[in-house]
Amino acid sequence: PDILAYQGKFSEAAKLYIQGGQSEKAMEMYIDLRQFDKAKEYVVTTDKNVKQLVTKQADWFKTTNDPQAACDMYVAAGEYLKAVDIMGENGWVDRIVGLVHDLDKASQSNELLYKCATYLKNLSQYSYAAEVYEKLKDIKSLVSMYISIQQWNEAFSLAMQQPEFKDDAYTPYATWLVENDKFDEAQEALNKAGRQNEAIHLLEQLAENAIKESRFDDAGFYYWMLTKSALESARKEAQGEANQQAIGVHKENFYKFKELSEVYYVYHHIRRYTDQPFTSLLPEALMNMSRFLAHKITAKVPPGVSQVAVYLTLAKQSKTVGAFKLARYAYEKLKTLRTPGHLQEAIDMGCVTVRSKPFMDKEDLLPMCYRCSTTNQLFNTAGSICTNCRQPFVFSFVSFEVLPVVEFFLAEGISDDEAMKLIQMEAPRRSKNQGWKEAEQGNAQVLKLDEADDGRDGDPFTKLLNTLHSTNGEFVPVVVDRETLQAMHRTEVIVKKWGAPIGNQYYQSIIPDIGIAICRNCNQLFHSDDYEMQILAKDSCPFCRRVVDSS
Repeated sequence: PDILAYQGKFSEAAKLYIQGGQSEKAMEMYIDLRQFDKAKEYVVTTDKNVKQLVTKQADWFKTTNDPQAACDMYVAAGEYLKAVDIMGENGWVDRIVGLVHDLDKASQSNELLYKCATYLKNLSQYSYAAEVYEKLKDIKSLVSMYISIQQWNEAFSLAMQQPEFKDDAYTPYATWLVENDKFDEAQEALNKAGRQNEAIHLLEQLAENAIKESRFDDAGFYYWMLTKSALESARKEAQGEANQQAIGVHKENFYKFKELSEVYYVYHHIRRYTDQPFTSLLPEALMNMSRFLAHKITAKVPPGVSQVAVYLTLAKQSKTVGAFKLARYAYEKLKTLRTPGHLQEAIDMGCVTVRSKPFMDKEDLLPMCYRCSTTNQLFNTAGSICTNCRQPFVFSFVSFEVLPVVEFFLAEGISDDEAMKLIQMEAPRRSKNQGWKEAEQGNAQVLKLDEADDGRDGDPFTKLLNTLHSTNGEFVPVVVDRETLQAMHRTEVIVKKWGAPIGNQYYQSIIPDIGIAICRNCNQLFHSDDYEMQILAKDSCPFCRRVVDSS
């Protein structure tokens, strides 16, 4: 029969194949001839043979550019992978979706479903693709798809439901934000992804770039974000196995970044004054800011901070407000620095003219220590501390005036929680005798304003301050016990709540009539009026930029 087939006598060859019990040979012969109807006559009724015939017919339709018929044949033969390829190549979305819906679970292999999902995704049919991924229970691929099409909210929603996919969702988002110059949001996304080290590195890079570009307000903000990051890392270490060495590193970073954030925040105003023709700041505020910075940069000058700008501002504004002794010190300091040529003449003239002024500062400008009542000079080479008791001064972070507060510490054995409970307890009332009183003067009755003591001298905290004295020039901290804490009025105690392991910072207001505000995000202190004006102007804290509802 093979010879007859080669001679083209196909009918005779088929008969001989049948007679020899080789029906499959006859079927294959007609399949090769693409005579499928003839081939069907010789099919032995087995699934294998039927599938082979239908598949061969589908292959033929595919080669003859009839994809519709080929697809139908592949589906009939159970060759779903080949059928899906044809559907995908021709963009037949409805047929792919119908195939996924119509097939029973036994026929839906993972390979087939993944192929359907891939084609649907490539055809921008994301909702259908998502349906297939959900059927496969492949959340990782679903998140990846949402990320690829930048449907961030859907990806974040899945990450919230299944936290193990946070990294898959937020890390690509952070990369996309960086590529689009949205660095602040990128840092937040990295934190959410659990990549704190990368988030810290990004913030450090942002701070360095801001300094190089003279965006010192942004540099201060980024260092504040680093401060918060160091605090959060320290908290996590304290809550875990309490690795003391790691906690120590994080605490060290906390204080370092906090100081840098304050320095660049203030230096931003100094540079605006030196580089721009106009400023909205009062001369006294500029003097206080430059004085604050001069104390900070005595030991080490941070990158980007110009000593010339600081001392030139200090010299000019001190001279303007009548602090001639301080102005002379600033001009003498400028002589030791390398100054730009265009400033040299102005500095030389300032040095000469300030010598015609009295070698003293106006008394109302001199800062008073609210712990020991010592009047201090405007500049102290030892830093922003009292020359008598060594108590550090606390500044309002707008005007940079010294605030009437004294920091105190808790006695050993008193926790922050216990201290807060004691402070919140009702304090005993103070005797207040001042007011208008009737009196007799000669033969006349008069009203007299009694300015008697308001009871503060009997206050345990005031008594404690009167008993503390610095010895050998060393700072003696104010340490209070439970009785003193309970006697304090809660409205006169200001608490910076850093939490463990940094701990809280406590301040007693010495002049309660002077309002003091605190930002609960950054724990900076302000004169209440200054803070309210900043909130009205910016709707946010001037230091940490936390949005505050001004209404």
